[in-house]
Amino acid sequence: MKAQVKWVGDNTFMGTSDSGHSMLMDANGGATAVSPMENVLLSLGGCSSVDVVSILEKARQQVTQCVVHLEGTRAESTPKVFTDIHLHFVITGHDVSAKHVERAVALSADKYCSVALMLNNTVNITHDFEIVGA
Repeated sequence: MKAQVKWVGDNTFMGTSDSGHSMLMDANGGATAVSPMENVLLSLGGCSSVDVVSILEKARQQVTQCVVHLEGTRAESTPKVFTDIHLHFVITGHDVSAKHVERAVALSADKYCSVALMLNNTVNITHDFEIVGA
């Protein structure tokens, strides 16, 4: 896998993936686009959500929506790395089993989500969930 990041002016950078997709990033605290650190949160949320939905679908759960809210706490001094990240999954569907959601979230965090597994050695990642009837 390869990618490129190109400075496009001021504090903005264009990231282009090997698959040809682009994303604007803003190094000025996210004033005009997603900041690189916000992108880390989004990547974790995306990776985990893909796993959770896939696992629930394989368990024949009738999921109609999956939203994950992420909250990251960063170190006070430079480098301001994430010290803690919490993921709160909101699963909407018909007769969705809490047992299946708990299992899906745990499997994502502990076995399948590449982003979470990369971050686990340096970041305290926690998660919980709620189920909303559709």
